[in-house]
Amino acid sequence: MTRTPTARDLTLAQILERQQQAFLADPQPAAGIRRDRIQRLKRLVLDNAAEFSEAIREDYGCRPEAFSTITDIASSIPDLDHQRGHLTRWMKPTRVSRALDAAGFTQQVRHDPKGVVGIIGPWNFPLYLTVVPAGSALAAGNRVMIRPSSVTAHTTEVLCDRAPEYFAVDELAVAGPEHGRGSDFSGLPFDHLFFTGSPGVGRSVARDAADNLTPVTLELGGKNPVVVDASADLDRAARGIAASRIINGGQVCMCPDYVFVPEGDVGRFCDTVLDQWRRTLPAIVGNPEYTAIVNTSNYERVVGLIEDAVAKGAVRRDATPAGERLPDASVRKIAPTLLTGVTPEMEIDSDEVFGPVLTVFGYRGLDEAVRYINERPSPLVLYWYGEKNSRFDLVADRTRSGNIYGNDFGIGMASPAVPFGGVGNSGMGGYHGHYGFRTFSHERAVAMHSWNVNVSEFMTPPFTAAKKRLASGYLGALRARTRLGL
Repeated sequence: MTRTPTARDLTLAQILERQQQAFLADPQPAAGIRRDRIQRLKRLVLDNAAEFSEAIREDYGCRPEAFSTITDIASSIPDLDHQRGHLTRWMKPTRVSRALDAAGFTQQVRHDPKGVVGIIGPWNFPLYLTVVPAGSALAAGNRVMIRPSSVTAHTTEVLCDRAPEYFAVDELAVAGPEHGRGSDFSGLPFDHLFFTGSPGVGRSVARDAADNLTPVTLELGGKNPVVVDASADLDRAARGIAASRIINGGQVCMCPDYVFVPEGDVGRFCDTVLDQWRRTLPAIVGNPEYTAIVNTSNYERVVGLIEDAVAKGAVRRDATPAGERLPDASVRKIAPTLLTGVTPEMEIDSDEVFGPVLTVFGYRGLDEAVRYINERPSPLVLYWYGEKNSRFDLVADRTRSGNIYGNDFGIGMASPAVPFGGVGNSGMGGYHGHYGFRTFSHERAVAMHSWNVNVSEFMTPPFTAAKKRLASGYLGALRARTRLGL
């Protein structure tokens, strides 16, 4: 009996060809087929939850199982459920005007699958940040090829081993280390390419995609600012910001990177942040609940940013527990660190940290914070702590970021009702809920009429006196409307 080939039996080009041929054979999968594929994706995640959690722990060296269960596994499911529950309605063509339909001029927008979608996942949330976009792509009727991060090799191995138990290779396939480098994947002629990672790698992915005129969605990162308003409960804000800075050891694209606090409150704010860290982490080196930096190169990079800042005059305070020596390269752990006095010549002023380090600035007026934010590349998230007042409106109106979240960490991610995505240096395009479905759909216009008229006749010779009168009358009507301010 011939064994059905899996992704590991094929080259990338062969997988792509199989998926392309399968898409051509069924270019408009029925709603039931799409729901079934998403259901199988859910089962892939949930049936193997323990194995995935252990693989992620091995990849990091130290990452709490409960954290992986919440963020990478359980959090993947709500958006998949939302896709399954709504895709039948989303698939239907959008009617533009019932009145024009009745008059014999029909216009609608079809929501067609694009074809084969490539998804390149990151290492910080190696399951969630591949599964959720894959679910959106399947909901939209596409075939999917996934390229997980090479940094999280154990997680990639589980995905490669388990995915064929749930999907034929022409439905969803996972590329492993045997399929070469990331650029080998991003250079394929996909119908859409979705990438999550750093701005630097994102630029390379976009260049690869450009060679094939492949549309891209880039979910990148950046230095996320926090503005603490005078109306904020300072203690609550400081403790919340402190907690959000050390989620996943600070290795989250939405983590706050630097904070603006009213100048007179900087001291109390810093003391409260440090107190929160010390309460939360009475031990770090041997603490299995404090996530390690994922690998040596990233550990050395974060330590280097801190050391560069201190050498150039920044003031460093950290939450190293009594009796411990940190940072510790043997376990790749860095104590939560607070910096003040950061200036533009320091590397940390421009580089995204992606580690447990928080920079604090004081401000006299919000214009200082706005100016500082606008002088730097647009971040993925801008955080606001305080009331939703006129000062909030000023900051929102005068800055640019992918998202704005208020009074808590990453709360927009909890809802499929709003998009998630960056702008400028922090990315392009978005997903979640209906926005994900639309990202992976081609919005295809359909227009036709049943009138006894041919528009092209008005645009081809001879340009008779009647045609010239029509053109002149149309132009005159437009001028009249403009004079009336319409």
